[in-house]
Amino acid sequence: MLRRSYDVDRDLQLARKLGLDNLFRCTYVLPDGVRHTKGFVKDPEAAHRYLNLTDESHLTSGGTIIGVEKPESAEDRKSIDLTINEFDLTNERFLVPEMISRPAYLYIEVQFCEPSFSGMNQAGLAECIVRAINSCHPHLHHVLYESILLTGGSTLFPRFAERLERELRPLVPDNYQVKITTQQDPILGVWRGGSLLASSPDFKATCVTKAEHEELGSARCGQRFLR
Repeated sequence: MLRRSYDVDRDLQLARKLGLDNLFRCTYVLPDGVRHTKGFVKDPEAAHRYLNLTDESHLTSGGTIIGVEKPESAEDRKSIDLTINEFDLTNERFLVPEMISRPAYLYIEVQFCEPSFSGMNQAGLAECIVRAINSCHPHLHHVLYESILLTGGSTLFPRFAERLERELRPLVPDNYQVKITTQQDPILGVWRGGSLLASSPDFKATCVTKAEHEELGSARCGQRFLR
């Protein structure tokens, strides 16, 4: 359902339009808590009309609708009163994911009103990556920029990696390569990494105990991992 936009200003203009001119408008039905535990798009074809704007038409519904459930059949759909828990979505479909990239400049748009700024004084994902790498030893910078691994459910937004590379490249020195790797199942990626570490015979040697942290605080982590 949610998507990431390459041109937010253009999409905001389209999201203000009425009727069929608004390519983003679609109706979402909330779960009833009895027969359906997940929400679903009332008209999936309407939810995909925005694909005509870009070259994203190759994406399937599995790539653009996340965490939704559809009634199993037309008869099942008729048995549900869709007007009780349904609502229309327009700019929410691309503004919510925009929090990842531009939280300080995110538009908060009310229908038929001019956009305003959210005022969140936070860096976007690309800026956070650069800050994290710059805090490491300079000799490691080129290795880290070539070892960016995407994990977590939000990385399933369509073209997440391409958008991140597009925003990251101007912030990285030209003599460094940027390589972003995606996981087959990013939702469980962190768990798998933690599981492998916990099952490693060297796990205890890499841990900072509660007693050590209470005695030395974060300085103990610095002694253990940064020296």
